[in-house]
Order: sequence, then structure tokens, then C-alpha cells
Amino acid sequence: MATSVAERSTDKFPKITEEGLDDLRKRIGVKIENTVEPWNYEATRDGIRHYAHGIGDDNPLWCDPAYAEKTRYGGIVALPSFLFSTSRIVSGYCGGLPGVHAMWAGADWTWIKPVLRGDTITTEAYLKDLIGHETRFAGRAYQQIYHVDFFNQHGDKVAACDSYVFRTDRDEARERGTKYTEARANREERLTDAQMQEWFDLYRNEEVRGATPRYWEDVTVGDALPRMLKGPMTVTGFIGYAQGWGGLYIRTNKLHFRLIDDHPGLGIPNKFGVSDVPERVHWDDDFAREVGTPGAYDYGPERCSWLTHHMTNWIGDDGFLMQSGCQIRRHNPDGDVIFIDGSVVRKFEEGGKKLVEVQQRAETHRGELSAIGTAIAELPSKG
Repeated sequence: MATSVAERSTDKFPKITEEGLDDLRKRIGVKIENTVEPWNYEATRDGIRHYAHGIGDDNPLWCDPAYAEKTRYGGIVALPSFLFSTSRIVSGYCGGLPGVHAMWAGADWTWIKPVLRGDTITTEAYLKDLIGHETRFAGRAYQQIYHVDFFNQHGDKVAACDSYVFRTDRDEARERGTKYTEARANREERLTDAQMQEWFDLYRNEEVRGATPRYWEDVTVGDALPRMLKGPMTVTGFIGYAQGWGGLYIRTNKLHFRLIDDHPGLGIPNKFGVSDVPERVHWDDDFAREVGTPGAYDYGPERCSWLTHHMTNWIGDDGFLMQSGCQIRRHNPDGDVIFIDGSVVRKFEEGGKKLVEVQQRAETHRGELSAIGTAIAELPSKG
């Protein structure tokens, strides 16, 4: 049973309350009006490129107009995960329970049509469900699931996504800290040049399938996807992702003041007593430790985007990623190195399409499970 506020003198943050939960339950199924402005309304050349570079993806289909012009699309295409930048809701902006920490933890995407350069994206969103959990990391937690539909300027639905955050008590998470061992909490592990040079061979040799078709007939259940490297994690890298994605609450000066003024529960005083946003767990070590993590860590949508990057590298220009589900299993603080592996687990036909299903697994260089994913892609056929 959770300890009451009166019993704990160390409590610093607002708590999950029954009143707050009741308020959230009333919102289930209700269309969200006047959603917060997205980072990108349009799939511009620069917007697509900035997002791709934010996840370390240099595929010319997203980034090189001259190359993309020769593909079946006739121009630049937005990478699947670009749509994270067109909705703050799908990226973790959540309502209710003011001051209670939200950790983005996963998404189930379905893509219907490609998003082309110049497309304008609108969204419709609602709270889909609220599910209680008992976790090792933070005790009582609530999974807050949102559904978002994405439409282009023609009114065509291009994608849909269920994404979710876990709402947790910051004080409880800080006190428990059971998700990370003492060895993991000692974060001053120094990586050697030999280690990094060995890992960087994965970057040097990363295969972008590109214009060479991967035919469905040539794929066999059990085939392994090339291992993908991400990292070593740095705060610079986390900020690099935010540059392309836009972040949730990153605002400056007057716009920061207006955000805090409109949502007082959002602001958390920093060491100067200035109300700052909870998103600073991604660059502020001290504040990250306040929520029970070893230090500043990566973004959840970023990691989901790494898994889709792994897939689009493999399927090539003529493949189409139709579905991707990602579950985040731990934080990746700076210093972590991530390896993403995958294998084909199913090969099938549906609706006249030639499809493959791939299971993915992301682990740290210590062998810790970082994320798991399942993806379904359409591949070209020799027929």
C-alpha cells in the first residue's frame, strides 16, 4: 500500500489521486479539441530531413531530392516515424493528474499511405483507456492510452496510432529505484577506444537497401536483419532528436512563461526556483534522478523511431512499412550503447499484398533489454 503524504516527509511532488483518476476516466472516448500546436504541420524537405537526422537516418529517399526523384514516389518521402512530429498527443503530451510524472512507454502504428513532400497533416485524437498497474519501478502506475488518426490535405487517412504513457509518482520512483542495479547506477563507466571502434564498424557498414529491391520471394522465415547500432547515448544526441521532433514542452522566454501560466501544474522549480518543464529529465541529470533514473536519458518516441529505421533500411525503397509496435522496457541514460536485432518470423499474403512479419529486440551493451518491437512490411514481388 502506498504511503500517505503525511507519513512521508520527503515527498516533493504531486500524487496520483482518486479525484484525478475519476477526472481522467470521464475523458475516455471524448475527442480532444484544441490540441497543442504540433512541431510540424507540413512534410517539408527540411522538416523530413531534420527528423531523419535526429534519429541518425541518412536514407536518401528522405533526404536527397535528386535521388528520390528517380524512385517510384517521384520525390522525397517522409520516413514513417516523421508523423511523431505532427502530433504532441502521440508523442506523450497527456492531460490530467497535474504534476504527476509521465513516461512515454510505447506505440502501435499502422501506416496506410505514404506521406509525400508537401503533404499537410491534420490529426484527430482521444483518450482510449486508463489501466492501472503495479510496477517495480514506481509502485502504482497508470497506463494512459491515446488514439490518434492522421490525415493528409486531401482528407485521406495516412496512419493511425495507439500510444501510451505511464503516470507514476515521482517520489515513489525515486525511493524505490529498483529498476537499476547498484552497478548500473554507477554511471561513470568509461568506454574504451577499442570498444568504440569495434562498434563503429556497424555504422561504417550500415546497409541502406535503397534502390535494390528486396523481393518477397527471396525472404525466408528465420532470416536475420543486419544489426543496427545506436549510440553511445549522449545528451547532445537527445537534443539532436528534439531538434527534429520538437519535444513536448520545449519553449523559450515569453512562450515558456505562457505555457507555465496556462498550465501551473506543469512547472517544477529548478535550483534557481524557476518553474521549468518535466521534459528536462532528458538533459538534466539531477532532475532525472528525482524521478528514479540514473541520469538524463533518451526519448521514448526516439527509440520507437530507431526500430522503424531498422526496418526501412532493410525493406528498401520499394517496400512499405505497414505496422510497427514498440514497447519501451527501460531508460537509456547517456553512456549506453544500443544494439537492434531482428528476424523474420512470418511470411504471408493478405489482400493481394506480399507481407513479412519481423520481431525486433534492442539491448544495451550490457545485455539489458531496452525495447522490443514487431513490424509488418509489404515487399515487392518478382511476379
